[in-house]
Amino acid sequence: MYFIETLALEGLGNRSYLAGGRTAAVAVDPPRDVDQILAMAARRGVRITHVVETHLHNDYVTGGLELARLTGARYHVPAGARVAFDRVPVTDGDTTEVEGGLVLRAVATPGHTPHHTSYVLEDGGTPVAAFTGGSLLIGAVGRPDLVDPRLTERLARAQHASARRLAELPDQVRVLPTHGFGSFCSSTQAQGDSTTIGAEKARNAALTKDVDAFVAELLAHLDDVPAYYTHMSPANAAGPAPVDLTEPRHADAAQIAERLAAGEWVVDLRNRIAFADGHVAAALNFELDGKLATYLAWLIPWGRPVTLLAESPEQIAAAQRELVRVGIDRPAAAATGAPEQWVTDPAALRSYPRADFAELTEARAWGEDLVVLDVRRASERATGHIEGSVHIPLHQLRQRLHEVPDGKVWVHCGSGMRAAIAASLLDAAGRQVVAVDDDFPAAHDADLVVRGQRGQIV
Repeated sequence: MYFIETLALEGLGNRSYLAGGRTAAVAVDPPRDVDQILAMAARRGVRITHVVETHLHNDYVTGGLELARLTGARYHVPAGARVAFDRVPVTDGDTTEVEGGLVLRAVATPGHTPHHTSYVLEDGGTPVAAFTGGSLLIGAVGRPDLVDPRLTERLARAQHASARRLAELPDQVRVLPTHGFGSFCSSTQAQGDSTTIGAEKARNAALTKDVDAFVAELLAHLDDVPAYYTHMSPANAAGPAPVDLTEPRHADAAQIAERLAAGEWVVDLRNRIAFADGHVAAALNFELDGKLATYLAWLIPWGRPVTLLAESPEQIAAAQRELVRVGIDRPAAAATGAPEQWVTDPAALRSYPRADFAELTEARAWGEDLVVLDVRRASERATGHIEGSVHIPLHQLRQRLHEVPDGKVWVHCGSGMRAAIAASLLDAAGRQVVAVDDDFPAAHDADLVVRGQRGQIV
């Protein structure tokens, strides 16, 4: 008798797991805020006796060390990972008895990292699930280019071999990856919500293509790496400190103005519609319901103080939880309410219009002097773009604002969320901006798109 529970971390696009029996359990790749895993265990009435990592994570700060400290569990980390703390070093074939006949077996699966290790859960000697971390994902594999560019091709070939090693498991075994649900650690995003070894044999390129074809395709489609990844693996190797999720200090309107004047980042967490309608001048819009942690951590100069603005204390608390997962540990300050409460002078409030692609077509037809700015990634633009548009991916925009031509800037992405971030950056820089809040397929309907081919920037 066993159970497996999944903790989906939507903002980062990852999953963590708790698996066990009647009284004991193992946590796999836990997030830094460990209270949710502890709550899972409490609801089940089980004690967490083991915590395991599949690898040193590149996209988030782990809670494994803290969870092991709080529970007294043994902390299992691949032996090849260089860390600065005591742990149980895991090597290929090692087994850990969770409870009775419930056993976790380590399988070396290098590729995402050189030391990557998967764990097969066996019930009475029968494999029932494989925790595959960044190895075999749902219709994909983990990226091989995050450790060292010199190792990328070698790790890609190792990824192919590791996937095939996992494919030796029985077809009915569940595949439970950490990455693939929005994380940039995945080569592509998950094709579905669940899978098995048998399903992956039928569709996963690592299992349907020979190694040379697989590696060529994988390397050709790798996207840009978020800048904050540079800081994640070192933090995990050093041993992350416990998190502090207590309420930040309050900032009044005068203090918000002072922080802006000092060059600190003031981040408005409200939805993009509310922000466009009215916001503090020079504040930046990162929606709480968007990929807050990924894009804020990607764009902000690392270590820059952050003040959070939101409608409620609950939103501030949710943002804190998202941000500690990527090493942004404490907001410098926070304020709740409405924009009118965050300024000392109503003249310090700004707004800008939103539009759709049909309205962009109309503006062009009227001969309006405008600039169309595409902030999608290069891989997205390669499939088609708006004729005459300027391309600066969102994650490069802060450093390349000077490259945006003069004129009113109509900024778009694939759905509106990244365009809103970009619009706030442009607005803060004093540019006249229109945020295109529309899905990119509508640009095709508006006859705006020049079609391209995957892999060819047009």
